[in-house]
Amino acid sequence: MIDFYLRSSALIIVPEVLMFFSWPDLLLVVAAFFGGALNSIAGGGTFLTFPALIFYGIPPITANASSTVALFPGSFAATWAYRNKFGVVTQLKVSHAVIVSLVGGFLGAELLLKTPESSFKTLIPYLILFATLLFTFGRNITDFLQRRFRIPPWIMLIGAFLTAIYGGYFGGGIGILLLAFMALIGMKDLHAMNAVKTLLAGCLNAVAVVLFISVRAVDWRVVLPMVVGAMAGGFVGASVAQRINQVVLKHFISVVGFGLTVYFFVR
Repeated sequence: MIDFYLRSSALIIVPEVLMFFSWPDLLLVVAAFFGGALNSIAGGGTFLTFPALIFYGIPPITANASSTVALFPGSFAATWAYRNKFGVVTQLKVSHAVIVSLVGGFLGAELLLKTPESSFKTLIPYLILFATLLFTFGRNITDFLQRRFRIPPWIMLIGAFLTAIYGGYFGGGIGILLLAFMALIGMKDLHAMNAVKTLLAGCLNAVAVVLFISVRAVDWRVVLPMVVGAMAGGFVGASVAQRINQVVLKHFISVVGFGLTVYFFVR
């Protein structure tokens, strides 16, 4: 009943809120909505929000920080939608994974803020290409490794830590990395895996968000309207995930990712 009320409220309230924004802001809200939805379903939300902010005219590092802040609330909206799935997770201590994600997310965010703007601008196409390849072929690699290896839970914690560093720095593809490590420790329930993924992604982004805000690396002019869209998208996406053809969705995100890679290399 609560889920139905929240979904209905999101679909009713969000259009009313959007009336107060200009068309460019509205496009950012739409990108955030679908970014939040994609993150809760299959990952890849950064492929929409980060380029949208670049096209809007936001400097790269500020765009990356602002994208992280905008998508952050959607992670916990999705986690709430998956809340009943944590009880079946027995292969790892979720609390331990949360701790390493917090530490790793902070280190990654610190690394981003210490990167010169010109250097990060050069890295953008490579980061998007890496994230796109990871998103497109990550499941195939995971299946290949899973048939041949089984890793202990502490290796998963190391993987979550390294993923959190990367996530705090850029963030594209972190969901695939986390799902891959969970598969390698023997987790099979996709919805439970998505629950853990959204929680860990939310945690690593939480410390990054605090750091980005504290050093004023966020453009609130664009973040505030995007938060509205991301929260609605995160909850709605998680709620309807089981009714979406994820194969088609994955192909769509891959095409977007490769297209953006080409664009930023040429640009």
